[in-house]
Amino acid sequence: MDTLVVTGHLAENAVRKAVKAIADVLVLDIEVAAFITPALLRKHIPDRKYDLILIPGIASGDFTMLENELGTSIRLGPKHAVDLGIVLSSGSSIGFSTKLPACELLAGRMRANAIGKVTCLEDESTAPIVVKSTKIGGNSRMKVMAEIVDAANLERQELIDKILYFEHTGADMIDLGMSPGTSGENAADAVKTARSATNLPLGIDTLEPALINTALSNGVDIVLSLNSGNLNHVKDNIIKHSAAAVVIPDRVESTGSLFSNIESARDAGIEKLIADPVLEPAGHGLVESINRYLEFRNRDKTTPLFFGTGNVTELIDADSIGINAILSGMGMELDASILFTPDFSHKAHNCVFELKTASMMMALAKERKSAPKDLGIDMLVAKEKRRRDFGMAPGSAIGAKASDSWQLDPAGCFRIEITRNEVLDGKMITGKIVARHKNGSITGSTAREMLDTIISMGLVSRLGHAAYLGRELMKAELALKFNRSYSQDDEF
Repeated sequence: MDTLVVTGHLAENAVRKAVKAIADVLVLDIEVAAFITPALLRKHIPDRKYDLILIPGIASGDFTMLENELGTSIRLGPKHAVDLGIVLSSGSSIGFSTKLPACELLAGRMRANAIGKVTCLEDESTAPIVVKSTKIGGNSRMKVMAEIVDAANLERQELIDKILYFEHTGADMIDLGMSPGTSGENAADAVKTARSATNLPLGIDTLEPALINTALSNGVDIVLSLNSGNLNHVKDNIIKHSAAAVVIPDRVESTGSLFSNIESARDAGIEKLIADPVLEPAGHGLVESINRYLEFRNRDKTTPLFFGTGNVTELIDADSIGINAILSGMGMELDASILFTPDFSHKAHNCVFELKTASMMMALAKERKSAPKDLGIDMLVAKEKRRRDFGMAPGSAIGAKASDSWQLDPAGCFRIEITRNEVLDGKMITGKIVARHKNGSITGSTAREMLDTIISMGLVSRLGHAAYLGRELMKAELALKFNRSYSQDDEF
């Protein structure tokens, strides 16, 4: 495809470096390429006929008339010059748009293709255990099990909302955690409530035989956890309900104990068995526990493995997203089948979504026999895959200084907050920015739409106040994006 890339003086070097010999470059008599107009392009367009003219992704003019006049498609390129190379090399497969920047179009289509491929791989996979049509083990994708801590002591609606929230964020299975001292009646009620709220496979997390049997009688599909202490008390009920069971060692450090318990469970007639060598937190045997997983997998190639990532993410003060990515990579190499997390503490919030994304990445990487990169799906949030060019400070620049004075805006003040993602009436409601003013409240998702609305309503009259609102609203938008809390006037 014969392509012309249009830019301005400031971005010329970056554009030429990115484009290389893939396309021609036209530098308009303008500093900032985003300010390109149809008239300016018409004035400088060469006589040569092109198949495609790419203008900057953030250009806002209407080029329809010029496109018809030239008989050449004029489309939006990427927002940043650094992305031109990958966009141009993928152009024939993604097409281009007059509405969406090419970088967003490419990312969206790559992600859709990747998710479609994961779905196809899962449909074609085989597994030794199937629970409510969910495949566990074999060459199926690692499944994410979300634990609801102390499920039996939650109010009915609170339990339902947690289940629906986990389902919306990507959980493949739900586990009901039972605290010590939980009554059989409360456990039964929790299982019945959970069963009414979801069709996902449902687990019970306790060593208490009475609670396990009660849960099995009320619709639980998976038992966590089975060992020599409770096996004889629950085996008949597990077999009767064709339930799956996660087997743990009697002593965490003993792989031999785990094999012995699995053999006992099989001899008892339980068919759907999942092994849990128990992943330990950092500082308490993390590496040794990984070695136990490796030892187990080297001795047993087929039994599905349970991988409790929450033991690590909950007990380290570090962002969970990177931890979940690397743990999922380890799980992939160990042929793990279930990634388990409670998604409990604030610092580990969103682990279910992170693990679901990671499980899809690892499925694609495994199928391609590649590292988990350039897949169309990623877990990059704070760091960049391709860095934009940095600017240079002019020698004559004036040093910025914050003003010590502040005057109230006669139009009134704002109180800015954000709402959380939550389930209401069975639907996932995404968080919003809320700006409260004496003349009314405004809600929105971005700083731009919030500030544009505030200005259009005449609720701000001082430049300093408008600048302040822009800063605070952008902080609120970022808080929503990064799933953080927000407090007005605090540092982000």
